[in-house]
Amino acid sequence: MNRAITRFIRNLAGHSGGAQLAPGYRSALSFQRALAVGAIGWMLLGASTITHADDASSSSSSSLTTASSAERPAGVEAMIDLTTTAGVAAVNGAWRYSDASIVETSFRAPDSAGQPTGVAINTHDIVPHAGRADFDDTGWETIQPTTLSARRGTGRVSFNWYRIAVTIPTKIGTFDPSGASVWFVTRLDDYAEVWVDGELDRTYGQQGGSVVAGWNAPNRVLIGRHVKPGQTIQLAIFGMNGPISDAPTNYIFVREARLEFAAGLATPVAVEPHEVNVQVERDDPAIDAIVPPNAKLYKVAEGFQFTEGPIWLRDQQVLLFSDPNHNTIYRLHEGEPLTVFRDRSGYDGADIAEYGQPGSNGLTLDSQGRLTINEHGRHRVTRLEHDGSLTVLADRYEGKRLNSPNDLVYRSDGALYFTDPPFGLPRFFDDPRKELPFSGVYLWKSGRLRLLTRDLKGPNGIVFSPDEKYLYVSNWDPAAKTVTRYPVHRDGTVGRGEIFIDLTKQIAGEDALDGMKADVRGNLYLSAPGGVWIFDARGHHLGTITAPRPVHNFAWGGSDGRTLYLCARSALYRIDLQIPGIRP
Repeated sequence: MNRAITRFIRNLAGHSGGAQLAPGYRSALSFQRALAVGAIGWMLLGASTITHADDASSSSSSSLTTASSAERPAGVEAMIDLTTTAGVAAVNGAWRYSDASIVETSFRAPDSAGQPTGVAINTHDIVPHAGRADFDDTGWETIQPTTLSARRGTGRVSFNWYRIAVTIPTKIGTFDPSGASVWFVTRLDDYAEVWVDGELDRTYGQQGGSVVAGWNAPNRVLIGRHVKPGQTIQLAIFGMNGPISDAPTNYIFVREARLEFAAGLATPVAVEPHEVNVQVERDDPAIDAIVPPNAKLYKVAEGFQFTEGPIWLRDQQVLLFSDPNHNTIYRLHEGEPLTVFRDRSGYDGADIAEYGQPGSNGLTLDSQGRLTINEHGRHRVTRLEHDGSLTVLADRYEGKRLNSPNDLVYRSDGALYFTDPPFGLPRFFDDPRKELPFSGVYLWKSGRLRLLTRDLKGPNGIVFSPDEKYLYVSNWDPAAKTVTRYPVHRDGTVGRGEIFIDLTKQIAGEDALDGMKADVRGNLYLSAPGGVWIFDARGHHLGTITAPRPVHNFAWGGSDGRTLYLCARSALYRIDLQIPGIRP
């Protein structure tokens, strides 16, 4: 066993970074270490279950295997070799390849605080930026898996990309992967970084995993905690020729690439907060007053089906948020395990299996600190009293059942405003459960429900301006990706709306506009394809924050209200900004 591998195993066996982890973190990390140590030993000893590109005697069936206990790393139940034709076919994948280039670009020198706000300077970047999940690689070369060991790149100091989307199969030999955890293991000559669904994790003191592991060392990355057959995971591997300071006289190639399936890890879970990639598009200098020059995005939880409707509880310093697909409201207190705040949060009917999103969606607090909940499947808005009882605020309009209340906001006088599209119904607009022929925006106050407008097909996010003179409503409609601004009358009703933001021509595809928030200066934050779009009070686009995964809603939190928690499908992130947000 050489010294590099000895050090690697010792690092895995010890505690990384010296941080104190909650029990949930420790158990997951211990399991990861056990798998990684087992994998190292297995690679040293060799394993007949992996078909190598140059092993002519191996059969194609050996690339998919439920290896015997003597042949597999500790805890691994099945493997798929992605360097074989059969292995890639099993995941319905295709390897795509591109060289990467060093290009000149501009940056800023460090200021007195070490931040990039000084004078303009010249520096370098690497293109393409192909780690994103939605990166278009259709124009790249498609390479056969058996040629991954071929030497590629331009030699000397050079870089490249390999991308593959893997779909979890229904069976791997006799093994059913439903509910399993999946690891991607690769070893490049010489270094590699691994992006998973557009995300590049990095933890202080990290060795390996998604970042460079060492000289020709294996990268082992958890890519799914509780997978389902048919689930697709996008992998992007960035290759580097090295050592960089002593440019080698050879090229980049893939020594191995495989998937390993083990018993499912706990999910969803709070994770030790760690930095992930973030991109900030700065279209107007005014964005610099909002987003720090060296902005950091941290992942704090993962493994959800779909995160939505977050709200910060100031008195407890915790975040509540919904997973409408899982019919659950979760409670996050950083440094503690994730807990369930309320199960069956939106529905418990006999036909629940027909629903994609039966659970709660939007959450907020009234002036007394009582949680108000939009319940998709029960077609209603409820309030959780301090004694634990539930009060139904609204469930019908003119005798007809509401669609599926989505987002909500209180005005300072106690009036509640909420949107009611049909997106929580199994068949949306065509669902037989839909009783109202429109999607509405409503006002509830003192037990009375009033329809404010029915002019939007998919009213979604809803927020007030700081002075409450205007009500903004986003529209989830592929044909009209707009934010409408309504003047608010003294009695709480609204006047004729005007289009305040229109992204219909800028954003292609079926995705449209989701949650919104505002800060104390009147800047508007909008969930839309591409990330968190930030507009000033005039509707001028200042910039966009792009997280690894699509963001659908967010909430202001932290002790000073400057931390924005992002609900990004399976993950939960946070980012510290420079202007406090408006919050209950």
